[in-house]
Amino acid sequence: MKSKMLILSSLLIVLVAAGVGLMADRATGAAIQALAAAKVAKAPANLDDAAWQKAKALDVPFDGKEKFAGKKAVVTTRALYTDSEVFFLFKWKDATQSITKGAWQFDGEKWGKLKGDEDRIALQFEINRINNFATKGCAVLCHGPAGAPMKEFKYATASAAEKGDLWHWKAARSDPYHSADDGWLTAAGEKTGRKDDAGGGGDSRNETADKSKPRYMQDPAKKPSFPGFLLAEEAVEITDHSKFQKGDTITSRMPKKPSGSRGDIKALSRYADGGWTVMLSRKLDTGNDDDVAFNPRRKYSFAMALFDDSGDADSYDSEALSLEFGR
Repeated sequence: MKSKMLILSSLLIVLVAAGVGLMADRATGAAIQALAAAKVAKAPANLDDAAWQKAKALDVPFDGKEKFAGKKAVVTTRALYTDSEVFFLFKWKDATQSITKGAWQFDGEKWGKLKGDEDRIALQFEINRINNFATKGCAVLCHGPAGAPMKEFKYATASAAEKGDLWHWKAARSDPYHSADDGWLTAAGEKTGRKDDAGGGGDSRNETADKSKPRYMQDPAKKPSFPGFLLAEEAVEITDHSKFQKGDTITSRMPKKPSGSRGDIKALSRYADGGWTVMLSRKLDTGNDDDVAFNPRRKYSFAMALFDDSGDADSYDSEALSLEFGR
């Protein structure tokens, strides 16, 4: 009898525990996916380094928003870390390689703008706790009037006490410098809560004051460091537009060399076989207050967004994720 009572008591405990778990799932939605960063003695040198096989792959689902509504995407994600750095590897399908965010084309008489954007992947981490971000991800960071179009929403935290770290790899504007643009997030100002980290970087627009034609071209005295891109440091002002031929094109965005805290995130990429492979790396602790400081003894909430030849409103978004460091 005692044995039966003990079995029944144990079963009741299990059922109660299961019930608590189910309640937690109902309260938070789907289970949070955890990305496990594997510890390695030596940093991976490239996208194909054997060290990546030590990291368990996580297939992260993404849901399309705005013009991608109803569509799905998957990014296979891995993470590694050493005593001083953390590394991420992302792989996803993309039928078109988009590496030109706008360009000018000469028709023989005048310049016109070509359509086109860039492929991107972005990661949002917490620096200071962002209310509900751990369970709802980036959904809690879009603020705007009820029923208003997305262009009227602001990407920001709800208060200045909440603070995020934004990693933003851009195929046209950061990849030529093998970097990802490093920014941070706070409460909204006039337009947004997104801020650039301290230092140089980003890009500038290549256009005349009246926006009718490009202002700069590749310096003919310099061999392009990255053919197909016009870097700000290699550009010279156009003094004679008559030298251009029909069909000539010049990119309308000029990447700037990153420096300081804004240049903390290093990147390598490859487009092949209908998809991107991107590696991002950074020091665990940069010592900058506009960056999250990773402690391998802790877990970190984050979320991701994917852009396919598209602007900020049109993206694929992940649910909330958790980064965990293995021993």
